[in-house]
Amino acid sequence: MAERAPSTLAPSALAPSAPAPSTEVFETRESAVRSYCRAFPTLLSSAHGTTLVAEDGTEYVDFFSGAGALNYGHNHDHIKRQVLAYLQGDGLLHALDFHTAAKREFLERFGREILEPRGLHHRVQFCGSTGTDAVEAALKLARKHTGRSQVIAFSGAYHGVSRGSLAATADNSLRKVAGTALGEVTHLPFPVGPRGHFPTLDLLEQFLSDDLSGVDVPAAVILEVVQMEGGVYRIPDEDLRRLRELCDRYGIVLIADEIQAGCGRTGGFFSFEQAGVVPDLITVSKSIGGLGLPMSILLIREGLDSWKAGDHPGTFRGNQLAFVAACAALDLWKDDAFLDRARNGAELLRSFWESHPLPGVEVRSEGHAIGIDLTHAGGRRAADEVVAWCFERGLIVESTGRDKAVLKLLPALTMELDVLRYGCELIHEGLRTALSH
Repeated sequence: MAERAPSTLAPSALAPSAPAPSTEVFETRESAVRSYCRAFPTLLSSAHGTTLVAEDGTEYVDFFSGAGALNYGHNHDHIKRQVLAYLQGDGLLHALDFHTAAKREFLERFGREILEPRGLHHRVQFCGSTGTDAVEAALKLARKHTGRSQVIAFSGAYHGVSRGSLAATADNSLRKVAGTALGEVTHLPFPVGPRGHFPTLDLLEQFLSDDLSGVDVPAAVILEVVQMEGGVYRIPDEDLRRLRELCDRYGIVLIADEIQAGCGRTGGFFSFEQAGVVPDLITVSKSIGGLGLPMSILLIREGLDSWKAGDHPGTFRGNQLAFVAACAALDLWKDDAFLDRARNGAELLRSFWESHPLPGVEVRSEGHAIGIDLTHAGGRRAADEVVAWCFERGLIVESTGRDKAVLKLLPALTMELDVLRYGCELIHEGLRTALSH
């Protein structure tokens, strides 16, 4: 099930063979809300593995992976074959929450191959098509189950931009766009961040144990075990275990947002695995759909499925094609070649950035997620310069975190090791260039 390697390790060598295609229609017809196309001004037409191809033939190595929705790369051959076979057989495409053969296979296999080996006895709720839908469902269910309304979230968090999930998101610029009050969420400092470690769990315990703290016992605590948009910060395992204990003691629902950090991105299938905790509710989206197909699920611990029939409906809860792609992606988790490449790739990323230090630059490594923090080495100016420098040379990488000063590397788990090393070398060269002035 090996992925096809890009045709070149120097994409910029493929000069356009024709005049640049017109992008006028995007300027005249598409909303101004578009964002990624402004940082990467090219017209993409096809992709395979970890290579994107523009309409004029220019190739790009992809260190972005659809913001984590393409952990298995673009058009993975095995996954694509299963999807095409389903389509050619007139497989059902839309079914709301009807019982279907495709959903049955996903539920059986996801339970048997992913949940049960990890001691996760959770039910699966199929939500709308994107991650924020799962977060909305999680918050709503926690409130319904506990009869309480308050939620604890954290600085640096990103949980989506629909109203409930946006209330838990920490980005003030996104919150302002809501144009309305975003209440019933209290944000605490994430235990790790740009200012170092903060005794968040001490603070939370003091709030909960003090009748005069002014902070109500919440319905839920929601967190990303690895904050991705926040700059690739992992909560220490001991803090996560303590948070689990506090939630148990006070009857608080613990929600783990695995939308970007899950599906193998940060090491295990789920980012919380290494701490040995079991969250009550787990949101999963992005790469669960295998090929980047829309799919969003909420995993509900035994005893917490307090819904009544029809409590949380949605037209696109059952993306049958995504079920098929998701099952094909599960095949990879039984394939030694895939697992070896993922392990070796994560080790290459870690060892490369450990052995190539740069003055003032902090690097945080979590599996196939790397945060290169330029806060004290040029900040956003330097990050923007590296993103543009790499793009001009045929590599796509984004910036994130406070003031967009962190380069976030998200190569696919299937990326060939020589391509992975080439991409890191190119980014490192771009960093040295940006930091030299």
